[in-house]
Amino acid sequence: MSDYRPPLADISFALTDLVDLERLRTIDEYAHIDADLLDSVLSEAGRFMAEVIAPLCRIGDSVGTIRNEDGTLTTPDGYKEAYAMLVEAGWLAAAFPEQWGGGGLPYVAGMAIQEMLTQSDMAFSLCPMLTYAADELLIEHGTEEQQGTYLEKLVTGEWTGTMVLTEAQAGSDVGALTTKAVPQDDGTYRITGTKIFITWGDHDLTDNIIHMVLARTPDSPPGTRGISCFIVPKFLVESDGSIGAANDVTCVSIEHKLGIHGSPTCVLSFGDAGEGSVGYLVGEENQGMRYMFTMMNNARLQVGLEGLAMAQRSYQQAVEYAIERTQGRAIGAPKTESSPIVDHPDVRRMLMQMRANSEAMRGVMYLNGEAIDLATSHPDENVREQASERASILTPISKAWGTDLGVEIASLGIQVHGGMGYVEETGAAQWWRDARIAPIYEGTNGIQAQDLAMRKLPLRGGEAVAELLAEVRSTITDLESADSDLAVIAGPLADATDALDEAGAWLLACMRESPNDGLAGATPYTTMFGTLLGGWVLARGALAAAGTGDFGTAKAATARFYAANMLPTVRGLLSATTAGAADLFVIGPDALAP
Repeated sequence: MSDYRPPLADISFALTDLVDLERLRTIDEYAHIDADLLDSVLSEAGRFMAEVIAPLCRIGDSVGTIRNEDGTLTTPDGYKEAYAMLVEAGWLAAAFPEQWGGGGLPYVAGMAIQEMLTQSDMAFSLCPMLTYAADELLIEHGTEEQQGTYLEKLVTGEWTGTMVLTEAQAGSDVGALTTKAVPQDDGTYRITGTKIFITWGDHDLTDNIIHMVLARTPDSPPGTRGISCFIVPKFLVESDGSIGAANDVTCVSIEHKLGIHGSPTCVLSFGDAGEGSVGYLVGEENQGMRYMFTMMNNARLQVGLEGLAMAQRSYQQAVEYAIERTQGRAIGAPKTESSPIVDHPDVRRMLMQMRANSEAMRGVMYLNGEAIDLATSHPDENVREQASERASILTPISKAWGTDLGVEIASLGIQVHGGMGYVEETGAAQWWRDARIAPIYEGTNGIQAQDLAMRKLPLRGGEAVAELLAEVRSTITDLESADSDLAVIAGPLADATDALDEAGAWLLACMRESPNDGLAGATPYTTMFGTLLGGWVLARGALAAAGTGDFGTAKAATARFYAANMLPTVRGLLSATTAGAADLFVIGPDALAP
């Protein structure tokens, strides 16, 4: 496994040349944020992640978290010490409001820090990622008392948070959950039930864990309309903020997974002792899904970031291996020498595919983060509304397209290594194994695609998407008047935009008249959309970097490669998007098996 090198130049470029930093600076709390400050913060964060977190990645994968005979959990050697250093350094709090102990950076800058943390060790990074989501839920929906009790300790990382939704019989159908919440005379609730697949549901890194639990109160309506959200701490918190008695939350077992071995994925049981775990209602009864979507939308973008992180880490290792590994003779090389495999065109093609897609993902996801900042904090209500729509469109794309690509790119990294990539000693396989969970959790990618096609595409009758595509067409105009080495991107980008426009019009009509046909095309449509946006941000990056020497030359070459190799697949997926559902159901369920 190669050493981790934070991609600081590309991250900084995305934050200052793709994200509209000056627009963010019009928000009062971000007025002091400039490129120099961001560079300084990110450089130090990258150094910390490379030196403190990244060395734990291999041992975390090899050993994993262990459940002991007494029911306690032991994380891999070094995790506890590294987490304490992470908290002390303040990186977990960097992008949260100062009033809760945060650093006051924009959300999108926090994404950059999280990207580097995830690249260093994805399994380790999942603990802070779920805590961020709990922070957001309490900031938006918690009472003053709940915020005062939990928020600062969660923001700083002194305590961690979880998202507790899934039950064995329900899976992604959250409305089928059966965990009970019975109200008590003192205003609390007693929680009983069992939840599965709870990421970092128990561990030894902190003194307390604050669970955000979905459950049903008595006589609640069926389905998602009858779900409420509760704060259920592992240990009760006394009035002075000190930790009190255990709250009858038991880790029954941890899952043995394909990857992310350092991350304990727990089965949690609430109320085994008989009376139930003490829970505190967030907001109103039967509004839990609405509140939980605050957590879920935050987590979905962060999961998309995991696809980017594993793609980048796999790419770094593949490049290093390709430079060092000699095999065969490249065209034009001396007959007596073996060539580094990086000199072979097909290996270079794979590396460029990894590079171009990684940079495309970063651009799209950081624009997603910028939209969240504007939607949350901009003083102009119209700007907030437009940004909220933009974020709602980009989030399912970031999650679904980004995580599918993360798996694909990590697989290419194994291919670059050849046979050595298939053995664990090189470490190339870990990036693929770790990445493979990301298309599954926080709503499978099929669910993300349905959300995009059914809910986000129809926003304002399709006008919200049309406004985004108008921005893409504006970039096409800029490309047409650019130097010839960038002008060649205009044609493929224009054709891809037209194809996506056609697919969107078909889906809008379909969702009204034949929803099943539309749903059958939702996943290829999402891939079309992500691929188009990837080409757009790379083209914007190439235009912005023109005339900056080797950096600009690389940006232009990467954008041209993507335009020639990736953008044509957008039109190629049009027929899959518009094929309808008929052939999916011709073969009956019993006949599907051979």
